[in-house]
Amino acid sequence: MESIVLGGGCFWCVEEAVKGLRGVSTVVPGYSGGHVEDPTYEQVCGKRTGHAEVVMVTFDPSVLDRIALLEVFFTCHDPTQLNRQGNDIGPHYRSVVFYSDNRQRDDVLAVIDGLSDAFDDEIVTEVSPLGNFYEAEKYHHDYFENNPSNPYCMMVVAPKIAKTRAKHAHLYE
Repeated sequence: MESIVLGGGCFWCVEEAVKGLRGVSTVVPGYSGGHVEDPTYEQVCGKRTGHAEVVMVTFDPSVLDRIALLEVFFTCHDPTQLNRQGNDIGPHYRSVVFYSDNRQRDDVLAVIDGLSDAFDDEIVTEVSPLGNFYEAEKYHHDYFENNPSNPYCMMVVAPKIAKTRAKHAHLYE
């Protein structure tokens, strides 16, 4: 098994986009990339912790290729928006991949390079080594699944998930 930490704006979107992929065993929302130990959601939203909303994805690379996982990630958010995703604005909503080793880093950079022509603007995804990962509060886990009638889920998350799952349908169980 292998883990990689992905941030593409609100972690509810990225969590739901990678859940159900063949080979993914766990998806844990959390915070990473900052300087505050064990931050709360409120602290991260306060934009002073340096952390991004992320998910730690644990997967079996013999079932789900890392490149395919990264392509799903780059489909479910806009990697050309700096410190935001749509109306979600702030450094905690940045596009970021925290890698665990040089193979992961090299694959992320290769996917970014390969996708650069697919976007009108430059991809601004941060690519950094993984430091600490702090699990988010339990109410953020499976948020989309547990709150489908939440207006944010209906208006923002659902369309991103539909687009991602349609494009990568062959990767889902």
